[in-house]
Amino acid sequence: MSETLVVVGSQWGDEGKGKITDYFATRADMVVRYQGGNNAGHTVVFGGNKYSLQSIPSGIFNPKTVNIMGNGMVVNPVSVCAELDKLHDRGITDYQLYISTRAAMVMPWHPMLDGAYEAKKGADLIGTTKKGIGPAYSDKYSRTGIRMGDLLEPEYFRSRLEAALEVKNLELEMYGLPTLNVDEVYDQYMELAKRLGPMITDTSRMINDALRTPDKRVLFEGAQGMMLCIEHGTYPFVTSSSPSAASVPVGAGIAPKWVRNAIGVAKAYCTRVGSGPFPTELHNQIGDDIRERGHEYGTVTGRPRRIGWFDAVVARYTAELGGLTHWAVMLLDVLSGLDTIKICTHYELDGQMIQSPPSTIASLERCKPVYIEMPGWKEDITGITEFEDLPENAKAYVRKLEELTGVPVGMISVGPDRQQTIIVDKELNKF
Repeated sequence: MSETLVVVGSQWGDEGKGKITDYFATRADMVVRYQGGNNAGHTVVFGGNKYSLQSIPSGIFNPKTVNIMGNGMVVNPVSVCAELDKLHDRGITDYQLYISTRAAMVMPWHPMLDGAYEAKKGADLIGTTKKGIGPAYSDKYSRTGIRMGDLLEPEYFRSRLEAALEVKNLELEMYGLPTLNVDEVYDQYMELAKRLGPMITDTSRMINDALRTPDKRVLFEGAQGMMLCIEHGTYPFVTSSSPSAASVPVGAGIAPKWVRNAIGVAKAYCTRVGSGPFPTELHNQIGDDIRERGHEYGTVTGRPRRIGWFDAVVARYTAELGGLTHWAVMLLDVLSGLDTIKICTHYELDGQMIQSPPSTIASLERCKPVYIEMPGWKEDITGITEFEDLPENAKAYVRKLEELTGVPVGMISVGPDRQQTIIVDKELNKF
Protein backbone atom coordinates (compact mmCIF):
# COMPACT_ATOMS: atom_id res chain seq x y z
CA MET A 1 0.00 0.00 0.00
CA SER A 2 1.16 3.56 -0.72
CA GLU A 3 2.14 5.97 2.06
CA THR A 4 0.48 9.38 2.16
CA LEU A 5 1.20 12.49 4.19
CA VAL A 6 -0.37 15.96 4.17
CA VAL A 7 1.57 19.06 5.26
CA VAL A 8 -0.87 21.67 6.57
CA GLY A 9 -0.27 25.23 7.74
CA SER A 10 -1.94 25.54 11.14
CA GLN A 11 -1.79 29.26 11.93
CA TRP A 12 -2.06 32.27 9.58
CA GLY A 13 0.36 31.04 6.93
CA ASP A 14 4.14 31.52 6.71
CA GLU A 15 4.65 28.73 9.25
CA GLY A 16 7.53 27.06 7.39
CA LYS A 17 5.62 24.53 5.30
CA GLY A 18 8.23 24.77 2.55
CA LYS A 19 10.97 23.38 4.76
CA ILE A 20 8.83 20.52 6.09
CA THR A 21 7.54 19.65 2.64
CA ASP A 22 11.09 19.74 1.31
CA TYR A 23 12.25 17.47 4.15
CA PHE A 24 9.76 14.77 3.18
CA ALA A 25 9.96 15.52 -0.54
CA THR A 26 13.53 14.20 -0.58
CA ARG A 27 12.05 10.72 -0.08
CA ALA A 28 8.63 11.21 -1.76
CA ASP A 29 7.77 9.78 -5.15
CA MET A 30 5.18 12.49 -5.73
CA VAL A 31 4.46 15.95 -4.26
CA VAL A 32 1.02 17.46 -4.89
CA ARG A 33 -0.08 21.07 -4.36
CA TYR A 34 -3.85 20.92 -3.91
CA GLN A 35 -4.97 24.55 -3.45
CA GLY A 36 -3.92 28.19 -3.61
CA GLY A 37 -1.79 29.90 -6.21
CA ASN A 38 1.26 32.10 -6.55
CA ASN A 39 0.16 34.12 -3.53
CA ALA A 40 1.95 31.48 -1.44
CA GLY A 41 5.60 31.81 -0.48
CA HIS A 42 7.52 28.66 0.39
CA THR A 43 11.18 29.01 1.32
CA VAL A 44 13.47 25.99 1.03
CA VAL A 45 17.07 26.01 2.29
CA PHE A 46 19.61 23.26 1.70
CA GLY A 47 23.31 23.05 0.95
CA GLY A 48 23.72 26.66 2.02
CA ASN A 49 21.38 27.85 -0.74
CA LYS A 50 17.98 29.49 -0.29
CA TYR A 51 15.17 29.05 -2.80
CA SER A 52 11.78 30.77 -2.83
CA LEU A 53 8.79 29.08 -4.45
CA GLN A 54 5.30 30.45 -5.00
CA SER A 55 3.16 27.99 -6.94
CA ILE A 56 5.56 25.20 -7.87
CA PRO A 57 5.57 22.23 -5.44
CA SER A 58 8.51 21.91 -3.07
CA GLY A 59 9.58 18.57 -4.54
CA ILE A 60 10.94 20.36 -7.62
CA PHE A 61 14.53 20.00 -6.36
CA ASN A 62 14.49 16.20 -6.54
CA PRO A 63 14.75 14.92 -10.15
CA LYS A 64 13.07 11.64 -9.19
CA THR A 65 10.02 13.30 -7.60
CA VAL A 66 6.89 13.86 -9.68
CA ASN A 67 5.50 17.33 -8.90
CA ILE A 68 1.79 18.00 -9.41
CA MET A 69 -0.09 21.29 -9.49
CA GLY A 70 -3.58 19.98 -8.77
CA ASN A 71 -7.03 20.95 -9.98
CA GLY A 72 -7.74 22.82 -6.72
CA MET A 73 -5.10 25.41 -7.53
CA VAL A 74 -5.44 28.58 -9.56
CA VAL A 75 -2.43 28.68 -11.86
CA ASN A 76 -0.81 31.77 -13.32
CA PRO A 77 1.12 30.49 -16.35
CA VAL A 78 3.19 33.69 -16.52
CA SER A 79 4.27 33.19 -12.90
CA VAL A 80 5.01 29.48 -13.42
CA CYS A 81 7.32 30.27 -16.34
CA ALA A 82 9.04 33.01 -14.33
CA GLU A 83 9.58 30.61 -11.42
CA LEU A 84 11.01 27.99 -13.75
CA ASP A 85 13.34 30.57 -15.28
CA LYS A 86 14.68 31.49 -11.83
CA LEU A 87 15.23 27.84 -11.00
CA HIS A 88 16.99 27.28 -14.33
CA ASP A 89 19.27 30.26 -13.64
CA ARG A 90 20.33 28.53 -10.42
CA GLY A 91 20.96 25.18 -12.04
CA ILE A 92 17.64 23.46 -11.22
CA THR A 93 16.82 22.06 -14.66
CA ASP A 94 16.18 18.36 -14.05
CA TYR A 95 12.64 17.98 -12.70
CA GLN A 96 9.22 16.49 -13.35
CA LEU A 97 6.33 18.97 -13.26
CA TYR A 98 2.71 18.46 -14.30
CA ILE A 99 -0.29 20.81 -14.19
CA SER A 100 -3.92 19.74 -13.98
CA THR A 101 -6.07 20.36 -17.05
CA ARG A 102 -8.82 21.29 -14.59
CA ALA A 103 -6.89 23.93 -12.64
CA ALA A 104 -8.38 27.41 -12.96
CA MET A 105 -6.12 29.89 -14.74
CA VAL A 106 -5.14 33.36 -13.56
CA MET A 107 -5.71 35.73 -16.47
CA PRO A 108 -4.27 39.25 -16.95
CA TRP A 109 -7.42 40.95 -15.66
CA HIS A 110 -7.39 39.12 -12.35
CA PRO A 111 -4.45 40.98 -10.71
CA MET A 112 -5.76 44.28 -12.11
CA LEU A 113 -9.18 43.75 -10.55
CA ASP A 114 -7.66 42.38 -7.33
CA GLY A 115 -5.88 45.69 -6.78
CA ALA A 116 -8.98 47.68 -7.68
CA TYR A 117 -11.16 45.72 -5.26
CA GLU A 118 -8.66 46.29 -2.44
CA ALA A 119 -8.41 50.00 -3.18
CA LYS A 120 -12.20 50.33 -2.97
CA LYS A 121 -12.25 48.79 0.51
CA GLY A 122 -10.18 51.61 1.98
CA ALA A 123 -9.51 50.99 5.67
CA ASP A 124 -11.36 47.66 5.45
CA LEU A 125 -8.96 46.09 2.96
CA ILE A 126 -8.31 42.36 3.22
CA GLY A 127 -4.56 42.64 2.70
CA THR A 128 -4.32 40.38 -0.35
CA THR A 129 -1.10 39.94 -2.31
CA LYS A 130 -2.90 41.42 -5.36
CA LYS A 131 -1.85 38.41 -7.41
CA GLY A 132 -5.39 37.90 -8.69
CA ILE A 133 -6.04 34.73 -6.74
CA GLY A 134 -9.40 35.77 -5.27
CA PRO A 135 -10.82 37.03 -8.58
CA ALA A 136 -9.64 33.83 -10.31
CA TYR A 137 -11.42 31.67 -7.75
CA SER A 138 -14.51 33.92 -8.06
CA ASP A 139 -14.61 33.32 -11.81
CA LYS A 140 -14.14 29.60 -11.25
CA TYR A 141 -17.18 29.39 -9.01
CA SER A 142 -19.27 31.71 -11.17
CA ARG A 143 -18.45 29.30 -14.04
CA THR A 144 -16.91 32.00 -16.21
CA GLY A 145 -13.29 31.04 -15.59
CA ILE A 146 -10.74 29.66 -18.03
CA ARG A 147 -8.84 26.47 -17.17
CA MET A 148 -5.32 25.29 -17.94
CA GLY A 149 -6.58 22.50 -20.19
CA ASP A 150 -8.26 25.09 -22.40
CA LEU A 151 -4.79 26.10 -23.63
CA LEU A 152 -4.50 22.72 -25.34
CA GLU A 153 -7.47 23.56 -27.59
CA PRO A 154 -6.68 26.96 -29.21
CA GLU A 155 -10.08 27.52 -30.82
CA TYR A 156 -11.93 26.66 -27.63
CA PHE A 157 -9.56 28.84 -25.61
CA ARG A 158 -10.20 31.73 -28.01
CA SER A 159 -13.98 31.43 -27.61
CA ARG A 160 -13.68 31.32 -23.80
CA LEU A 161 -11.36 34.32 -23.85
CA GLU A 162 -13.67 36.39 -26.05
CA ALA A 163 -16.66 35.63 -23.83
CA ALA A 164 -14.74 36.52 -20.69
CA LEU A 165 -13.35 39.81 -22.01
CA GLU A 166 -16.80 41.01 -23.08
CA VAL A 167 -17.62 41.19 -19.38
CA LYS A 168 -14.18 41.83 -17.87
CA ASN A 169 -13.42 44.84 -20.08
CA LEU A 170 -16.63 46.46 -18.88
CA GLU A 171 -15.54 45.83 -15.29
CA LEU A 172 -12.07 47.22 -15.96
CA GLU A 173 -13.61 50.35 -17.47
CA MET A 174 -15.83 50.74 -14.42
CA TYR A 175 -12.73 50.88 -12.21
CA GLY A 176 -10.94 53.27 -14.56
CA LEU A 177 -8.46 50.63 -15.70
CA PRO A 178 -7.22 50.01 -19.24
CA THR A 179 -9.09 47.36 -21.20
CA LEU A 180 -7.45 44.28 -22.69
CA ASN A 181 -7.18 43.31 -26.35
CA VAL A 182 -8.38 39.81 -27.23
CA ASP A 183 -5.68 39.22 -29.85
CA GLU A 184 -2.85 40.34 -27.57
CA VAL A 185 -3.96 38.16 -24.68
CA TYR A 186 -4.58 35.22 -27.01
CA ASP A 187 -1.12 35.48 -28.57
CA GLN A 188 0.54 35.82 -25.15
CA TYR A 189 -1.16 32.72 -23.77
CA MET A 190 -0.55 30.66 -26.88
CA GLU A 191 3.17 31.36 -26.42
CA LEU A 192 2.89 30.23 -22.81
CA ALA A 193 1.07 27.09 -24.01
CA LYS A 194 4.07 26.14 -26.17
CA ARG A 195 6.21 25.88 -23.05
CA LEU A 196 3.68 24.58 -20.54
CA GLY A 197 1.53 22.48 -22.87
CA PRO A 198 3.60 19.28 -22.41
CA MET A 199 3.12 19.61 -18.63
CA ILE A 200 -0.68 20.01 -18.74
CA THR A 201 -2.45 16.69 -18.22
CA ASP A 202 -5.02 14.74 -16.22
CA THR A 203 -3.16 14.85 -12.92
CA SER A 204 -5.97 13.15 -11.01
CA ARG A 205 -5.26 10.00 -12.99
CA MET A 206 -1.54 10.28 -12.26
CA ILE A 207 -2.12 10.68 -8.52
CA ASN A 208 -4.61 7.81 -8.31
CA ASP A 209 -2.24 5.53 -10.21
CA ALA A 210 0.52 6.38 -7.74
CA LEU A 211 -1.76 5.79 -4.75
CA ARG A 212 -2.62 2.31 -5.99
CA THR A 213 1.05 1.40 -6.42
CA PRO A 214 2.57 -0.43 -3.43
CA ASP A 215 5.31 1.44 -1.54
CA LYS A 216 4.78 4.74 -3.37
CA ARG A 217 5.10 7.81 -1.15
CA VAL A 218 2.73 10.67 -2.00
CA LEU A 219 3.07 14.01 -0.21
CA PHE A 220 0.30 16.63 -0.32
CA GLU A 221 1.35 20.24 0.14
CA GLY A 222 -0.98 23.05 1.16
CA ALA A 223 -0.51 26.81 0.95
CA GLN A 224 -1.36 29.52 3.49
CA GLY A 225 -2.69 28.36 6.87
CA MET A 226 -5.89 27.06 8.41
CA MET A 227 -6.75 30.40 10.03
CA LEU A 228 -6.86 31.82 6.50
CA CYS A 229 -9.25 29.08 5.33
CA ILE A 230 -12.25 30.41 3.39
CA GLU A 231 -14.49 28.04 5.38
CA HIS A 232 -13.05 28.10 8.90
CA GLY A 233 -10.65 31.06 9.08
CA THR A 234 -11.03 34.64 10.32
CA TYR A 235 -13.54 35.52 7.59
CA PRO A 236 -13.48 37.83 5.63
CA PHE A 237 -9.73 38.24 6.29
CA VAL A 238 -8.96 34.91 4.65
CA THR A 239 -7.64 33.43 1.43
CA SER A 240 -9.96 32.15 -1.30
CA SER A 241 -9.47 28.41 -0.81
CA SER A 242 -9.23 25.92 2.03
CA PRO A 243 -5.74 24.76 3.11
CA SER A 244 -7.20 22.01 5.30
CA ALA A 245 -6.24 18.37 4.88
CA ALA A 246 -9.97 17.85 4.31
CA SER A 247 -9.55 19.73 1.00
CA VAL A 248 -7.00 17.29 -0.37
CA PRO A 249 -9.51 14.87 -1.97
CA VAL A 250 -11.31 17.63 -3.88
CA GLY A 251 -8.20 19.66 -4.74
CA ALA A 252 -6.16 16.66 -5.88
CA GLY A 253 -8.95 14.58 -7.40
CA ILE A 254 -8.74 11.54 -5.13
CA ALA A 255 -10.98 9.68 -2.67
CA PRO A 256 -10.98 10.67 1.04
CA LYS A 257 -9.75 7.21 2.05
CA TRP A 258 -6.25 8.10 0.85
CA VAL A 259 -5.76 10.93 3.38
CA ARG A 260 -4.25 9.15 6.38
CA ASN A 261 -1.60 11.29 8.08
CA ALA A 262 -1.40 15.06 8.47
CA ILE A 263 1.42 17.13 9.94
CA GLY A 264 0.38 20.55 11.20
CA VAL A 265 3.15 23.10 10.74
CA ALA A 266 3.16 25.74 13.47
CA LYS A 267 5.72 28.26 14.57
CA ALA A 268 6.82 28.22 18.20
CA TYR A 269 5.14 31.65 18.25
CA CYS A 270 2.57 33.17 15.87
CA THR A 271 2.76 35.52 12.91
CA ARG A 272 0.26 37.08 10.58
CA VAL A 273 0.53 39.16 7.38
CA GLY A 274 -2.20 41.55 6.28
CA SER A 275 -5.34 42.69 8.02
CA GLY A 276 -7.55 40.87 10.49
CA PRO A 277 -7.71 40.19 14.22
CA PHE A 278 -4.67 38.62 15.89
CA PRO A 279 -5.41 38.02 19.60
CA THR A 280 -1.85 37.40 20.84
CA GLU A 281 -0.20 40.16 18.78
CA LEU A 282 2.80 41.85 20.43
CA HIS A 283 3.19 45.62 20.11
CA ASN A 284 6.46 45.85 22.00
CA GLN A 285 10.21 45.31 21.82
CA ILE A 286 9.86 41.56 22.31
CA GLY A 287 7.73 41.34 19.18
CA ASP A 288 10.19 43.52 17.26
CA ASP A 289 13.11 41.36 18.39
CA ILE A 290 11.36 38.13 17.39
CA ARG A 291 10.59 39.63 13.97
CA GLU A 292 14.25 40.42 13.35
CA ARG A 293 15.63 37.16 14.74
CA GLY A 294 13.09 35.14 12.77
CA HIS A 295 13.49 37.26 9.60
CA GLU A 296 9.73 37.64 9.59
CA TYR A 297 9.15 39.35 6.28
CA GLY A 298 6.87 38.01 3.54
CA THR A 299 8.46 35.72 0.92
CA VAL A 300 6.18 37.07 -1.81
CA THR A 301 5.56 40.67 -0.70
CA GLY A 302 8.44 41.52 1.66
CA ARG A 303 5.90 42.92 4.12
CA PRO A 304 6.86 42.75 7.82
CA ARG A 305 4.85 40.08 9.59
CA ARG A 306 2.89 40.78 12.73
CA ILE A 307 4.23 38.85 15.74
CA GLY A 308 2.40 37.19 18.63
CA TRP A 309 2.78 34.55 21.31
CA PHE A 310 1.83 30.94 20.56
CA ASP A 311 -1.96 30.64 20.50
CA ALA A 312 -3.13 27.24 21.77
CA VAL A 313 -6.75 28.22 21.11
CA VAL A 314 -5.96 28.46 17.41
CA ALA A 315 -3.77 25.33 17.51
CA ARG A 316 -6.48 23.18 19.12
CA TYR A 317 -9.01 24.46 16.62
CA THR A 318 -6.87 23.79 13.54
CA ALA A 319 -5.71 20.42 14.89
CA GLU A 320 -9.30 19.29 15.20
CA LEU A 321 -10.35 20.60 11.78
CA GLY A 322 -7.24 19.27 10.09
CA GLY A 323 -7.22 15.85 11.72
CA LEU A 324 -3.59 16.40 12.65
CA THR A 325 -1.54 13.40 13.71
CA HIS A 326 1.64 15.38 14.55
CA TRP A 327 2.97 18.89 14.95
CA ALA A 328 6.06 20.24 13.24
CA VAL A 329 7.15 23.10 15.54
CA MET A 330 9.14 25.66 13.61
CA LEU A 331 11.66 28.35 14.60
CA LEU A 332 12.04 27.17 18.17
CA ASP A 333 15.55 28.63 18.05
CA VAL A 334 14.13 32.15 17.61
CA LEU A 335 12.81 32.04 21.18
CA SER A 336 16.27 31.39 22.63
CA GLY A 337 17.39 34.19 24.92
CA LEU A 338 13.98 35.17 26.27
CA ASP A 339 13.60 35.19 30.04
CA THR A 340 9.91 34.31 29.89
CA ILE A 341 7.72 32.90 27.12
CA LYS A 342 3.94 33.18 27.14
CA ILE A 343 1.36 30.78 25.72
CA CYS A 344 -2.28 31.71 25.18
CA THR A 345 -4.45 28.91 26.62
CA HIS A 346 -7.94 30.45 26.36
CA TYR A 347 -9.75 33.59 25.30
CA GLU A 348 -11.94 35.75 27.49
CA LEU A 349 -14.95 36.98 25.52
CA ASP A 350 -17.39 39.31 27.26
CA GLY A 351 -16.48 37.87 30.64
CA GLN A 352 -16.70 34.23 29.53
CA MET A 353 -13.78 31.84 29.01
CA ILE A 354 -13.87 30.20 25.56
CA GLN A 355 -11.65 27.48 24.07
CA SER A 356 -12.11 28.01 20.33
CA PRO A 357 -12.19 31.07 18.05
CA PRO A 358 -15.63 32.67 17.53
CA SER A 359 -16.96 32.85 13.98
CA THR A 360 -17.23 36.62 13.60
CA ILE A 361 -14.53 39.24 13.44
CA ALA A 362 -16.53 41.43 15.80
CA SER A 363 -16.37 38.76 18.51
CA LEU A 364 -12.77 37.81 17.85
CA GLU A 365 -11.66 41.41 18.16
CA ARG A 366 -13.19 41.50 21.65
CA CYS A 367 -11.32 38.36 22.73
CA LYS A 368 -8.62 38.85 25.33
CA PRO A 369 -5.87 36.22 25.46
CA VAL A 370 -5.40 34.34 28.73
CA TYR A 371 -1.76 33.40 29.20
CA ILE A 372 0.44 31.06 31.14
CA GLU A 373 4.15 31.83 31.46
CA MET A 374 7.00 29.42 30.87
CA PRO A 375 10.68 30.00 31.76
CA GLY A 376 12.88 30.64 28.74
CA TRP A 377 16.35 29.34 27.89
CA LYS A 378 19.59 31.07 26.93
CA GLU A 379 21.39 28.29 25.05
CA ASP A 380 21.96 28.29 21.29
CA ILE A 381 19.98 25.29 20.00
CA THR A 382 20.63 25.65 16.27
CA GLY A 383 23.09 22.73 16.19
CA ILE A 384 21.04 20.27 18.24
CA THR A 385 19.77 17.18 16.42
CA GLU A 386 18.16 15.16 19.24
CA PHE A 387 15.21 16.17 21.41
CA GLU A 388 16.86 14.98 24.62
CA ASP A 389 19.78 17.35 24.02
CA LEU A 390 17.57 20.45 24.11
CA PRO A 391 17.70 22.66 27.22
CA GLU A 392 15.27 21.50 29.91
CA ASN A 393 13.15 24.64 29.57
CA ALA A 394 12.93 24.20 25.80
CA LYS A 395 11.77 20.60 26.25
CA ALA A 396 9.23 21.72 28.85
CA TYR A 397 7.90 24.33 26.42
CA VAL A 398 7.43 21.73 23.68
CA ARG A 399 5.73 19.30 26.06
CA LYS A 400 3.37 22.07 27.21
CA LEU A 401 2.36 22.71 23.59
CA GLU A 402 1.52 19.02 23.26
CA GLU A 403 -0.49 19.07 26.48
CA LEU A 404 -2.49 22.15 25.50
CA THR A 405 -3.28 21.00 21.95
CA GLY A 406 -3.66 17.24 22.42
CA VAL A 407 -1.38 16.51 19.46
CA PRO A 408 2.16 15.10 19.77
CA VAL A 409 5.13 17.02 18.40
CA GLY A 410 6.72 14.90 15.68
CA MET A 411 9.49 17.23 14.58
CA ILE A 412 11.14 20.51 15.54
CA SER A 413 12.98 23.00 13.36
CA VAL A 414 15.94 24.79 14.97
CA GLY A 415 17.19 26.58 11.86
CA PRO A 416 16.42 27.08 8.17
CA ASP A 417 18.54 24.27 6.71
CA ARG A 418 17.23 20.75 6.07
CA GLN A 419 19.78 19.40 8.54
CA GLN A 420 18.56 21.67 11.35
CA THR A 421 15.59 19.41 12.05
CA ILE A 422 14.95 17.32 15.15
CA ILE A 423 12.81 14.24 14.56
CA VAL A 424 11.00 13.61 17.84
CA ASP A 425 8.81 10.76 16.58
CA LYS A 426 11.13 8.41 14.69
CA GLU A 427 8.10 6.80 13.02
CA LEU A 428 8.00 9.81 10.71
CA ASN A 429 11.24 8.64 9.15
CA LYS A 430 9.33 5.69 7.70
CA PHE A 431 7.68 7.99 5.14
